[in-house]
Amino acid sequence: MKRGLPRTLMTDNGAAMVAGETVQGLEDLGILHWKTLPYSAYQNGKQEFLWSRVESRLMAMLKSEENLTLKALNLATQAWVEQEYHRTLHSEIQATPLDRYLQGPSVGRPSPSAEDLARAFRLKVTRRQRRSDGTVVLEGQRFEIPARYRNLEGVHLRYARWDLSLVDLIDPREGQRLCSIHPLDRTANASGQRKRLEPPQPAPQPLPQGGMAPLLQELIAEYSASGLPPAYLPTNSEEAP
Repeated sequence: MKRGLPRTLMTDNGAAMVAGETVQGLEDLGILHWKTLPYSAYQNGKQEFLWSRVESRLMAMLKSEENLTLKALNLATQAWVEQEYHRTLHSEIQATPLDRYLQGPSVGRPSPSAEDLARAFRLKVTRRQRRSDGTVVLEGQRFEIPARYRNLEGVHLRYARWDLSLVDLIDPREGQRLCSIHPLDRTANASGQRKRLEPPQPAPQPLPQGGMAPLLQELIAEYSASGLPPAYLPTNSEEAP
């Protein structure tokens, strides 16, 4: 969100980098994903150098912090990267990473919002809806499908395995979000009153077998009323009863 949406991304083959959420998110955002060759750390030299600096500089400055939380670690890491690492001369490129970035051409794209980014990095799955109560099972938890979608036998969902608080029902054709779904609250459902469901719309009745279609009958009547000559002259045999 600070530097713009990249067009390509190179990572190693770690579990987080090849996870379904990562692959789907990069595909949705239009980012080409390049992966390094196995056991070829030299292809990811900048990242390897960053980790060596993290261990020797950042973690050393946090060594005396007894109550280090994840929030504090994220804040300290971001401040250290922006204020020191990006502004330190790099021996290989003979410039600071920030200067090298600013000197090159800009090929980034405007970044989506934080909410759109969070929704992009999620799996796409299909589940069969249970007819008795309109629920589906996702990662061992049962979720409720809104009653207006109870006619769907199979539902298409998007979610991240580490955050089941953000699960969406989507349209499989357009990929658009239809609504959010939430875990089934058995306690509330046991004591709550159910809203009376409207009966589903009756299915269209099949056309009667045999006979001419109503549309064709209407076309014949309109043609007869137009006064145009017939397409052929009937013979005596056709006029006979």
